[in-house]
Amino acid sequence: MKTRSPIPFQLDRSEVVPLYLQISRRLSDAVCAGYYKVNEALPSERTLAETLSVSRATARNALEHLLSVGMIHRVRGSGNYIAPIQMPLSRLSGFSEDLTKRGYQPSSRWLSRILAEPRVDEQMTLGLSPGAKVARLERIRMHDAVAVSYEMSVVPARYIPNPLEIESSMYQYLAIGGNRPVRALQHFKAVNASADVAEKLGVAPHQALFFIRRVGFLQSGAAVELTSSYCLSEYFDFVAEMTRDGEPDLPLHGEDNE
Repeated sequence: MKTRSPIPFQLDRSEVVPLYLQISRRLSDAVCAGYYKVNEALPSERTLAETLSVSRATARNALEHLLSVGMIHRVRGSGNYIAPIQMPLSRLSGFSEDLTKRGYQPSSRWLSRILAEPRVDEQMTLGLSPGAKVARLERIRMHDAVAVSYEMSVVPARYIPNPLEIESSMYQYLAIGGNRPVRALQHFKAVNASADVAEKLGVAPHQALFFIRRVGFLQSGAAVELTSSYCLSEYFDFVAEMTRDGEPDLPLHGEDNE
C-alpha cells in the first residue's frame, strides 16, 4: 500500500515570494483541498525543513504565519494541528464570510428555498403581521465539500421576495438590499442528532451536535432573520472574549482571587 507523502508539494525557488510564505500558502492550499483534515497534525518544523531543504527558521516562520491567521493551533509538546472553524461570538458574521476569511471554500447544498406561511413561534419572533409570508431557506453547509452543518433560516418575505435568488451568502444578499443584520441574539446548546438531522448530515443518530438559534436585527430594531443550525462539533470552535467594564484589573498570578 502506497504511503501518503507528509508534504504534497515542492517549492518554486524561482518565485520572488519568500520561502516561508510559499510554504505557508501551499500548506494552506493543502488544507483547503482536504489533504490535511481538521485536528490532524501538520508536518513538524524539522520535517518541513528537511523535506523542502530550507532552514528550521524558515519552516518555523511558515508555521507561525498559519498560527497567526487561525488555520492551525499549537499543542505544547505535541505539535501543530489543523484548527476547527472559529466563530467569534463577539462579531456578527455569516458562515460564508468566516470561512472565506480563513481561505476555505464554503458552499451550500440547497434542500429548500420557498415562500411560506410562518409558524406561530416564527411569527412572534419576527414580529410579523397576520397574513405576512416568510422566505424559508433550508440547506446543508459545506466546508471544502464536507457537510459541517444543517441550517434553516426564516426571513420576512419583504426582505427576500424571491428565495431562489440566493445562491450562497444570505447575508450578502440582505446587504445588497440594505437589510443586513447589525446585531443578533444567539442561543447555544448541546443536542443529540434526531434521525432526520442525522440523515441530512450523514452521521449516526444521536451523535452530539451544537445547536445554535440566532435572531438577527436591523438598525431599526426590526427582526430580520431567525436561523437554526445543527453543527458537527469537530468542525467548529466558538470563541468568546469577556471583559469587566469599570472593574479593577484582575489580580496577578499569586495574588488572592475573588
